[in-house]
Amino acid sequence: MSTSSAAVATPEPAAAPDFAAIKIRQKATWASGDYAVVGTTLQIVGETLCEAVDLQAGARVLDVAAGNGNATLAAARRWCEVTSTDYVPALLERGRERAAAERLHGIDFREADAEALPFDDASFDAVLSTFGCMFAPNPPRVASELLRVCRSGGRIGMANWTPTGFIGQVFKTIGKHVPPPAGVSSPALWGSRSHVVDWFGAAAAQVETQSREFNFRYRSPEHMLEVFRSYYGPMLKAFGALDAPGQDALAEDLVALMKQFSRKGSQTLVIPSEYLEVVVTRA
Repeated sequence: MSTSSAAVATPEPAAAPDFAAIKIRQKATWASGDYAVVGTTLQIVGETLCEAVDLQAGARVLDVAAGNGNATLAAARRWCEVTSTDYVPALLERGRERAAAERLHGIDFREADAEALPFDDASFDAVLSTFGCMFAPNPPRVASELLRVCRSGGRIGMANWTPTGFIGQVFKTIGKHVPPPAGVSSPALWGSRSHVVDWFGAAAAQVETQSREFNFRYRSPEHMLEVFRSYYGPMLKAFGALDAPGQDALAEDLVALMKQFSRKGSQTLVIPSEYLEVVVTRA
């Protein structure tokens, strides 16, 4: 009697994400709308981060994925020599306008990619990022670059939304309606201490983390949705990818999420949003 055995198919390995293509789309996303309208409300986070890092006057400071410059301006107010970077030129222009309005000097605004910083090794005493680097598609590469440009004994300070906090849940909600690119991890993983420790690895002499909250303050859930839908690139693009019924469904879910997280007893909308404050000392 003859026997035959069916060939067992070997599964093809998953293709690596095309980070270059993903970044092109991300850049277009953040360039849409006007993030500065939302970003400027987060200024207190930049001030708090600069205090956590304990910036000294005259320090060489790099702000990575700076947006419209919250950490940049906070460092300049402390008489630091600041280089402010982002890969969206329009956001750097908003930072320039703010610095000029406040007569802050010693700031160099430069277009740059968080995963390929155009600076020499150990160029800075401190490296900062507030809700910026966390959106780059290749976290280990970002951590490597932040470490590379920071001198030994210098500090890296980050503010990152957590997975379970309000903004982390906003992205989870959006992802149910508009799936994110395949193979790309959630930006909110930067808000997890275990991931941060893993990504910075042995090059970090110390990693300090603290859970903090930022309070979003708007007139109502509908007002917040209107502002974010009009000016916050990721949300603007998500709505743009949906037909009318899909847009209505996403809006309904986001308003419900805002009501769920809103502080009870407030006459207007106040939403505490958890973020992880990270201070890494470079080995």
